[in-house]
Amino acid sequence: MSKAEDRIKEVISFYNNNDTVLGYRKLMDCVIDTQDLNLYKEVIELTDWKEKHPEQDDEFIKKSLAILDQVSKIPITAYNTNNPVVVGKSLSKSYGVNRFKLGPISVNIRKGQVYGLVGENGNGKTTLLRILAKELKFNSGSLDFNFDTSYNSNYDLRTNLVYIPQRTQKWYGSLKDNLKFVLSNYGISPEENETRVLMMIARFGLWNYKHLKWSELSSGYKMRFELARTLLRQPELLLLDEPLANLDVLAQQVILEDLKSMCNSLNNPIALILSSQQLYEVEKISDKVIYLKDGKYKDNTTDNSDEDHQLIVEIDCTAERDTLLTVFTDLNISKLIYNGGIYVAYFENTTNFSSVLEALGKHKIEVTYTRNITASTRRFFVS
Repeated sequence: MSKAEDRIKEVISFYNNNDTVLGYRKLMDCVIDTQDLNLYKEVIELTDWKEKHPEQDDEFIKKSLAILDQVSKIPITAYNTNNPVVVGKSLSKSYGVNRFKLGPISVNIRKGQVYGLVGENGNGKTTLLRILAKELKFNSGSLDFNFDTSYNSNYDLRTNLVYIPQRTQKWYGSLKDNLKFVLSNYGISPEENETRVLMMIARFGLWNYKHLKWSELSSGYKMRFELARTLLRQPELLLLDEPLANLDVLAQQVILEDLKSMCNSLNNPIALILSSQQLYEVEKISDKVIYLKDGKYKDNTTDNSDEDHQLIVEIDCTAERDTLLTVFTDLNISKLIYNGGIYVAYFENTTNFSSVLEALGKHKIEVTYTRNITASTRRFFVS
């Protein structure tokens, strides 16, 4: 079964379980991959109808599946994501003697992949993003871009990459007019411009906000606007600095799902690097997580010297240290530390996480939270 068929099957599954919100977003992703403007128009009409008839779920599902049937008949050629679009070798940036230094860092960034960039404040996340965005010069190393569209200058290069800082600039006029202005710079006809813009507005849940101004939108909807504007430009590399800042938990989940969908487009995938303090949320969608500490690089596949081949578990509970040591007596525990109100337990690699959970349950330990962080960059924060 092809990737396109898998995605269609996924949409059907969502609708069969009456999860119309996520199902419709996935359906629109399938439609966007067809690049068929007539299907775009059908989605636009359906979105408008849905907003006017919010209670008619059965009819909405019927109309959605009819569009999906048309999508299934359009062949889609998947993009080859094997070749990296960005290759950085031994990149370093110094701000002077005895001051902060980033690197050396080497990266290979591919389309269709999400790279999470994490670390404590002041450890080089924004510096690395700005270097990759060509906004900041590096002192040594090399940085090459292998985009599909050739470029002869930094201006041409920036049409293929987008860097969105944590604090985005204020814009004027309506949301829709701003998105139409983006496409007008690419010489697209007014009719196609209108269709593509309304499609992006529908996809990012902005239908009821398209006539609002910057000051009338919440932080979450401003970020959705930025993503819609970005996708209209069809970049090959997207760099996001703290896109989840100032968003509530639900908004964070929606934004991350949308970002993942953008990157996983079958015929127009994007390479995405995003920095965030929301470690667990980012790890859920990331194919690789980069951890920066004092400008040095590690990732979630990096072994950590003394912690090689160990099971590392975080535990938040009311039990005393001696009690936990007794609970884990038979599980080959090698170290138990108390870090920031949470225990971090280190076991030999012969111990399974399920055995840890079983021991906690058997001894009736009241656990508020526990997590296996063996393969998480969280282990670097607590080590």
